[in-house]
Amino acid sequence: MATLTLRNICKAYGAVEVIKGIDLDVDDREFVVFVGPSGCGKSTLLRMVAGLERITSGDLLIDGQRANDVDASRRGLAMVFQSYALYPHMTVAENMAFSLKINGASAADRAAKVQEAARILQLGPLLERRPKELSGGQRQRVAIGRAIVRSPKAFLFDEPLSNLDAALRVNMRLELMRLHESLRATMIYVTHDQTEAMTMADKIVVLNAGRVEQIGSPLALYNRPANLFVAGFIGSPRMNFLDATVEACDATGVDVRFAGGQSVRVPAVGNALAPGERVTLGIRPEALRLADGPLRGEVRIVEQLGSLTILHVEIAPGVVLVVQAEGGSPVAIHAAVGLAFDPAACHLFNADGKALRPAACQTEPSRAH
Repeated sequence: MATLTLRNICKAYGAVEVIKGIDLDVDDREFVVFVGPSGCGKSTLLRMVAGLERITSGDLLIDGQRANDVDASRRGLAMVFQSYALYPHMTVAENMAFSLKINGASAADRAAKVQEAARILQLGPLLERRPKELSGGQRQRVAIGRAIVRSPKAFLFDEPLSNLDAALRVNMRLELMRLHESLRATMIYVTHDQTEAMTMADKIVVLNAGRVEQIGSPLALYNRPANLFVAGFIGSPRMNFLDATVEACDATGVDVRFAGGQSVRVPAVGNALAPGERVTLGIRPEALRLADGPLRGEVRIVEQLGSLTILHVEIAPGVVLVVQAEGGSPVAIHAAVGLAFDPAACHLFNADGKALRPAACQTEPSRAH
């Protein structure tokens, strides 16, 4: 397989810079996911790695060798696109073998590689069918098989599950995770779906407006987001944010007061703050519980999801907190409820949106940019 190294990678279209100095190391056999909102540059970055977009500046190294000027066909990478792009007049076997055929592989070699890919992807019974006879998930597996037969150094996936319905996306996500395990392959995967990123990745790269916001394992990003953007993007339902004012602060904690007059002490390193400074308190929905606490409000929406219940509680005009409660919660719309939480489960962000380090944590678990 392969290692990939990106050093100060930039991409500009004329005067418009869309990728702004990205540094990244992808280890051998690692599953790395680029995630971010539409337009953040994740697909453009992947296409630069693949050789389908020219790198404006910076260096791309594949197995330690500079690859900026290496043609896409010679980089040893295989890309799977959102569109299946299968030839409708060819069978599954012919679609999978086509790239080998045009590169001069023998019929025996093509057949052997197609059979092995079909075994891995459970496509054996479908080899003589044509694309119109396949489901969406089967077509995507054929597209992946077309990449497997090339025995690439690394696989690149550009939102390959976006065209599938919800149930098929879950199934294909599991198949891709099994594929990564069985092939022991280096993979880079692009998605806007943070659930896909959290469940599939060894390492997540959170992108925003052409820059890397944070790099780390799924749990590192979830438990220790570097800033407000990552905190709000990673996690479903998303993190709640409350405006607050610093009352007192030191190396062991920060006393903050909400607009309604309630106050709480958060165990965060507050040496760089000053009394009167504005901060943002972040609380994940699962960290809130229905009980007497510093917050009170009225239930505006109840989402019964079976195993859990999502409550939308308005604590002040226009200020709504999302609470994740147990499934079958009897709380009704318009009920008055109290909300309690453990301050140690909260996240605190300064006026610039950067996270304060927890008082008990001396090292950062992931890298922020």
